Amino acid sequence: MILKSFGLMMVLASLSVVNGLAQTAKEDIKGAGHDIKEAGKATGSAAKKTGKATKKTVKKGVNKTAEKTAEGANKIEEKTR
Repeated sequence: MILKSFGLMMVLASLSVVNGLAQTAKEDIKGAGHDIKEAGKATGSAAKKTGKATKKTVKKGVNKTAEKTAEGANKIEEKTR
């Protein structure tokens, strides 16, 4: 009788340990999912900032080129008069 009750206690104890491990694994997977989501957000934000900086740099370059082209056109016009 003592062996049966001891065996039953061992089975119940092992089930609670397995259930605790499964819960921890589930939480770990959830945590990893949140980490991946945050990393994706950070990557998207960095790409957005890089895109904006590139756009700004290109715009400056285009404006300077347009100014120099206009200056060149003015000089040519003055020489041909």
